[in-house]
Amino acid sequence: MSSVGTHVFVARLAGTLVFDPIGDQVGRVRDVVVLIRPKGAPRAVGLVVEVPGRRRVFLPLTRVTSIDAGQVISTGLLNMRRFEQRMMETLAVGELLDRTVELVDGSGSATIEDLAIEQQRTGDWLVKRLFVRRSPTGKSALGLRRRGHTLVVDVDAVTGLADSSSAQGAALLLAAYDDLKPAALADVLHDLGSTRRVEVATALDNERLADVLEELGGDDQVSILSSLGNDRAADVLEAMQPDDAADLLHELSDDQAAQLLELMEPDEARGVRRLLAYAENTAGGMMTTEPVVLSPETPIAAAMAHVRRADLSPALASMVFVVRPPLETPTGRFLGVVHFQKMLREPPHEPLGAVMDSDIEHVTTDAPLGRVARLLAAYNLLALPVLDSERRLVGAVSVDDALDHMLPEDWRETDDLDLAPPREAPAAAAGASEHANAPTPPRAMRAGGRRG
Repeated sequence: MSSVGTHVFVARLAGTLVFDPIGDQVGRVRDVVVLIRPKGAPRAVGLVVEVPGRRRVFLPLTRVTSIDAGQVISTGLLNMRRFEQRMMETLAVGELLDRTVELVDGSGSATIEDLAIEQQRTGDWLVKRLFVRRSPTGKSALGLRRRGHTLVVDVDAVTGLADSSSAQGAALLLAAYDDLKPAALADVLHDLGSTRRVEVATALDNERLADVLEELGGDDQVSILSSLGNDRAADVLEAMQPDDAADLLHELSDDQAAQLLELMEPDEARGVRRLLAYAENTAGGMMTTEPVVLSPETPIAAAMAHVRRADLSPALASMVFVVRPPLETPTGRFLGVVHFQKMLREPPHEPLGAVMDSDIEHVTTDAPLGRVARLLAAYNLLALPVLDSERRLVGAVSVDDALDHMLPEDWRETDDLDLAPPREAPAAAAGASEHANAPTPPRAMRAGGRRG
């Protein structure tokens, strides 16, 4: 059991594993939900826990029996409904880290680098202390800007904790979420307020932001890209897969899309322009122009090195497309494909032309989505070659590209398998908000997905 007076620093809590009473892993802590009240210390009411399937759910602190080094123990009851932040709730990691506050002693401003929640005799958890860094003043003898020193202060020693109107950094939040895959970080960004979402996205490097944008819905993509400024937006588009970049440009106005294409490197823009010429729900509109394309003389060992590329999706890494030169799309004559499993079974020195499948199904650029989906399903393929009238390879449609176009536009925000009941309506008093987030006992699911 966590004892009275136990204090836990939130940034260190992020990423901690959550277990049920018998030791089964439930998920991982991603954030702490707090209520910032007009009077008194902010109150922590629950944890945002990421469970299998990338779902983020709410775990009331009333159902946490222990918070120790490296683990959180719950009662075993967990409402599996997707967490949705309410108006009165603030995410400690997502919204409070990097926030600027004023010290009441008049000594200036400081930036929050961590905050400690502490259990009271009543069982409540309150934000009692802040770990802050004073704003730097002046410069060193070498002309470098001084870095402010850090200190721990009581929460009532600062003002402005609830003020989210000023610009805010995102370095500490990103450090807390450094282990997240792009799709999971996209979920985090989607759940943030619009201003904070842009602040966090802007702090990502171009490659990471490109990966995250590929996992976001159209509205989020447009709002983030439009906030970057044209030069950086063009750099991010260059880092995206050509098909994803083309899909995003489809969401923008014609003028804005044209401006960004002009700012992109010519080679990068050329592939995206080709994709924009095709209707959106055709093979040409869905395909990527950058699958793994090699000549028939290439040894299997060299082909295996190509499919190990970190920027390659698992679907595109499942096969190598074999063509006559040139090897850039549109290529020379298409010859066939070599599946990844086939390469594992053959000698490394064997050339691709000796082991390729020349009877692979293909589609033309005008093939509708339905035909693409039927061929992928019928032949158990992860990717499908797209050829022109002269049997040149112009691209490949992967199964994830097809699914993106088959699912509803809001599929990232909709959970059709979410059968848990909604959280109860919040009580009139702010102090009862932890009960508003608590699962309804008769329908609550046992942690780990088994019924209690």
